[in-house]
Amino acid sequence: MQYYSLQNHQHRVSFREAVIQGLAPDKGLYFPAEIPKLEKDFIERLEEYDPLYIARKVIQPFVGEDIPDNYLKQIIRDTVTFPFPLREVEENVYALELFHGPTLAFKDVGAKFMAGCLGYFRRGDDKPVTVLVATSGDTGGAVANGFYNVPGVQVVILYPSGKVSELQEKQLTTLGGNISALEINGSFDDCQRMVKTAFLDQELQARRQLTSANSINVARWLPQMFYYFMAYRKVKQWRKDAVVSVPSGNFGNICAGMMAAAMGLPILHFIASTNVNDTVPRYLKSGTYEPLAPVPTISNAMDVTDPSNFVRILQLFAQNERGLKASLTAYRFTDEETVAAMEEVCSKHQYLMDPHGAVGYLGLKKYMQSHPGHTGIFLETAHPVKFANTMPEDLQKEIDTPERVMQLFDKQKVSVKMDADYEQMKAWLMQ
Repeated sequence: MQYYSLQNHQHRVSFREAVIQGLAPDKGLYFPAEIPKLEKDFIERLEEYDPLYIARKVIQPFVGEDIPDNYLKQIIRDTVTFPFPLREVEENVYALELFHGPTLAFKDVGAKFMAGCLGYFRRGDDKPVTVLVATSGDTGGAVANGFYNVPGVQVVILYPSGKVSELQEKQLTTLGGNISALEINGSFDDCQRMVKTAFLDQELQARRQLTSANSINVARWLPQMFYYFMAYRKVKQWRKDAVVSVPSGNFGNICAGMMAAAMGLPILHFIASTNVNDTVPRYLKSGTYEPLAPVPTISNAMDVTDPSNFVRILQLFAQNERGLKASLTAYRFTDEETVAAMEEVCSKHQYLMDPHGAVGYLGLKKYMQSHPGHTGIFLETAHPVKFANTMPEDLQKEIDTPERVMQLFDKQKVSVKMDADYEQMKAWLMQ
């Protein structure tokens, strides 16, 4: 499989090169040169296969010959180590729980898969590679955990000061070793801009070989398809059409789901549910893509106004606006609506959602009001304990705190504070 830059379709690289580079030299995101089609028989018999086989079957065409099959099997075994249960919340409404991994967030899958790929590609290479990543919350912890002590890999995580939860911050600032955290006085968009600028800096690249573990990297983005296949594997037994609502910030997760659909997975419709940082909902209404200044919310991982992966979604539909709108609906919700949904669902259905899952739930319910008769799935992307400090007090007492989380709060945070100034970050990296 080859990948081309979305800025220049003539620039093509292998899966290996796309993973190591992260971003194309022209700043474009990499996109597969072709979208593989899965056999109809595989989809029809999906419930007969185990999760490890499904994951390998889905991802192998994108990897091609760059990773031998026996090694790819091992990467999959190391990645898919926890379940993705589908929990019934109310009639015809299900939560796909993606927070049963080591850092209690959906990004554990992509981070672990990418760490396995990069570990394979770096075998026998004496020159270390630096994974440079921006996080609005969960990416940092997942990447830190996935790459911790991977030989030949240094990890540098940028996060916006005061705009991630206490637990999220602990997860990315307490490991030490090959993990460094830069606490930026700015927004996530500032962090993401600094990371993208670094990839275009030839002087810095000469000093450090850089790659990214944000969902701009194909090895972080594509494994998220696994969630949708696992969910459909269950739904298929009910013989119902499924619509899926995804809490959306940088749009990597929902883009992976739409890629799964393009491969042949019969998901009827996608709903992108955002908080008040609503660039995409506004775009789908007006046709104008106009990022505004980011607004802090309680669903902080979605405080993104210029989502990198939306350009991949546009490419999936070949810039066909009519086709895109037939497959994707987008809604925005306020913090007040999010809190009200969390309290109502907990009271009526005894199910505790995190703020991001609650936004996904709201989007699903709004869509199903005008499109009844389907099975609705919303993604619960993180354990509620990760947002205990920002949740209403009456819900905090409902949180079941895992033991490994309690131990984290006793650890010492270690971060390097700096302004949202690229030159300041560059000077630190050049040391």
